[in-house]
Amino acid sequence: MAQQVILDREKLSCSICLDLLKDPVTIPCGHSYCMSCIKDCWDEEDEKKTHSCPQCRQSFTPRPVLMKNTMLAELVEELKKVGLQAASTDHSYAEPGDVACDYCFGMKLKAFKSCLVCVTSYCEQHLQPHYNVAALKKHKLVEATLKLQENICSRHDEVMKIFCRTDQKCICYLCSMDNHKGHDTVSAAAERAERQAVLGASRQNIQQRVQDREKDVKVLQQRVEAINLSADGAVRDSEKIFTELICLIEKRSSEVKQQIRSQQVTQVSRAKELEEKLQQEISELRRRDAELEKLSHTEDHLHFLNNYPSLTHLSETKDLPSIDVHPLLSFEDVTAAVSEARDKVQALLSEEWANISLALTEVDILPPQAEPRTRAEFFKYSRQITLDPNTVNKRLSLSDNDRKATFMVRDQLYLDHPDRFLKFRQVLSREGLTGCCYWEVKRSGDVFIAVAYRNISRTGTIYECVFGYNDKSWALYCYNGRYELIHNNIVTFISGPQSSRIGVYLDHKAGTLSYYAVSETMTLLHRVQTTFTQPLYPGFGLPRRVGDTAVLCELK
Repeated sequence: MAQQVILDREKLSCSICLDLLKDPVTIPCGHSYCMSCIKDCWDEEDEKKTHSCPQCRQSFTPRPVLMKNTMLAELVEELKKVGLQAASTDHSYAEPGDVACDYCFGMKLKAFKSCLVCVTSYCEQHLQPHYNVAALKKHKLVEATLKLQENICSRHDEVMKIFCRTDQKCICYLCSMDNHKGHDTVSAAAERAERQAVLGASRQNIQQRVQDREKDVKVLQQRVEAINLSADGAVRDSEKIFTELICLIEKRSSEVKQQIRSQQVTQVSRAKELEEKLQQEISELRRRDAELEKLSHTEDHLHFLNNYPSLTHLSETKDLPSIDVHPLLSFEDVTAAVSEARDKVQALLSEEWANISLALTEVDILPPQAEPRTRAEFFKYSRQITLDPNTVNKRLSLSDNDRKATFMVRDQLYLDHPDRFLKFRQVLSREGLTGCCYWEVKRSGDVFIAVAYRNISRTGTIYECVFGYNDKSWALYCYNGRYELIHNNIVTFISGPQSSRIGVYLDHKAGTLSYYAVSETMTLLHRVQTTFTQPLYPGFGLPRRVGDTAVLCELK
């Protein structure tokens, strides 16, 4: 049906405007045209005094009188109705958003191509002259587009075929003679050819980068698969190990319980046996006491004297232990021993947990991150850190929710603790750090701004305890307007702007520890590059004057 509609449409189209006949007329040679089209054509021929058919070229003298062909008009109207019905099935008519044919009359068909020379869009039917007429064959056809007007100069209404390199824009030939006169201009085609070469190189670069990124994606996918397998294995193995540990603890718990119960049964049995013998002795003694009381009341002197020796003689029970007044020995010592074992296991697990946590943070399939540059970028890694009261030396006072340490005149009232620094005025944080972390310290006076492993010695010599004088700590010593970086008793003198606020950035995995003087800008004072084997704990040392302070700043 759709093909029949197209055939009829071609037969009922005007060969001049190529659209459906409008007020169709038939001239003497038999060809039909739109009344307005043939009138316009013959008006141009009036000077020649002869008029011809645009198709067969037959001449007519005088000019024929034109009359509307009623039958053709009815056929055109019928074709329009049939065409509307066909449009609902073949969707050949343009809808909102489609490119419509500029030559169609009434219901417009979808455009098939756009001509950059004519600046017009054509359906397949109206495009045929561009395939058949020699002059039109040279026109540039592209896929139908709504952007044809972009090729028209808004000022001169001419097609823009020239490119101005001076102003980097497309212009028409009239623009090149006024506003762009004297500019470096070339044809749009030449500029396109030149940029096409650059475009080719750009595409090659992009395609190469795509290939590189696809390789990276493949490697990353392989790493993800590997880390998933590794993680599954680690979970499986760790569960097995912890299950074995739990089973061992449960076994020891059961053994201790059995031993306690066994000892309980043995001791209770012995006590019952002794109690039974004691009860027997009590019964015998009461019987003897009753006989002695009876003897004491007899009036027969001879009976009294004859029975006295036997009744008053008491034999000692040799097989019964004496029950003295010593305190009772109970199972409290067992509870104490179990508690001690628990504390040791907890301490061991706490110490080993730090190593486990460190091993977990070291798992990273992505490359190390570049160190931040601005303070805002550093803030992304900020950590809220507090000082540990169990580590603080007694000459230091903690305040501001355990973020500030102050050197005091007298010792503070702290309970004894194995983690406390006894001799040197130092304190460590509660938090152990891994990964990427940033914090700031505001100081007043001479201060060691340090990081240390948890197992740094709390007692001993300066080389064992003081921040920076051993291989378990790193310290920036700020004093008298100068800086020193100290590690393992090696001192590095540092020059830099004086600042009461010091920023510290740690990238544990990369093994970098960076100190910055903080002001309106971040000035790097020193960067340590090493390998950290344990979590690091921030700390302070206040070695010199009473009143010196160091504060862990709240970063918002």
